[in-house]
Amino acid sequence: MPYLEQSAPAPDTAGAPLDGVLRRMRALDAALPSRDGIAVFNRVYLAVTEEVGRRIDAGRFADARAAITLDVRFAERYLAAVDAAASDRRTPACWRPLFQLRRHPGVRPLQFALAGINAHIGHDLALAVVDACRSLGCEPAELEDEFDRVGDLLVTLEERIREELMPGPDLLQIADPLTHLLGAWSLERARDATWSAARALWALRRLPDLAEEFTDRLDAAVGFAGRMLLTPLPD
Repeated sequence: MPYLEQSAPAPDTAGAPLDGVLRRMRALDAALPSRDGIAVFNRVYLAVTEEVGRRIDAGRFADARAAITLDVRFAERYLAAVDAAASDRRTPACWRPLFQLRRHPGVRPLQFALAGINAHIGHDLALAVVDACRSLGCEPAELEDEFDRVGDLLVTLEERIREELMPGPDLLQIADPLTHLLGAWSLERARDATWSAARALWALRRLPDLAEEFTDRLDAAVGFAGRMLLTPLPD
């Protein structure tokens, strides 16, 4: 089956599926060493998903069912990669650098966080939009508001992540190359590219060979960017 079509069972219309992925992420948070690269990203993603849940409960999303479906489908892509790595199965190329370098002493927490965001936004989100459209029987345009709201939240959190995880002024010998390396990547640009990719994948859904080729190339490109973000830096 083409990777584009691989996804977990369709979520329910209530909030229970969101609670399920939150439980998985909290269990990972409790089980993984805090310095592990997956643990660093997982903490970031857990905070995002919890905030999405709070905003859904507060009525901040006009279509709560669509928001839950998109968010759950999105999380399932990440959790499937975690499960694949844990059982020594092949992970998507976009996640491979983070799993391979998750314990490298020369990679900083901020690099781990942004490499995970790069994989999840640059690759998983596009496929999650297609997954959600199939589950809901809708077009991508009908999910654009939910996509934008989640994206806006991620941009806000990215700014906070950079502030919290960037080394302090006493570590300028690290911060200088780190600033140069990470300044080349932008979540807003990645989000815009992801929306275009999701629309292209939806348009290609009846051309499975082309859709699979497009997905593979997207996966490889995002994985290459992740490898650059995880360039080990000197102590």
